[in-house]
Amino acid sequence: MKIKALILPALLMITTLFSSFSFAEKVWIDVRTLVENQKDNIKGDLRISHSNIVREVRTLYPDINTEFYLYDNTGGRSDIAISALDQAGYKNLHNAGSIEEAREQRGIK
Repeated sequence: MKIKALILPALLMITTLFSSFSFAEKVWIDVRTLVENQKDNIKGDLRISHSNIVREVRTLYPDINTEFYLYDNTGGRSDIAISALDQAGYKNLHNAGSIEEAREQRGIK
């Protein structure tokens, strides 16, 4: 009976651990300026200037394993932001390129 009492909590813990990994949140961030974002944006995405990226991301997403997709007009500012996040210890960083490419990758028209 003691073994059953130990197995169930262990299985619950393992299931919870693996389910959190398999359903990890993908975060899409527009690193363009506020003015650019106001003219054209993807509803629901964050807008964080590439120059403030580490401070803002640390506050909102302290888990360094969160998966981030960053985009701007050409991918240049995304590269700068990704470098800063990489230096801050974040692991799952992707340059989605331009806002148009970010839409295409997600099947958004």
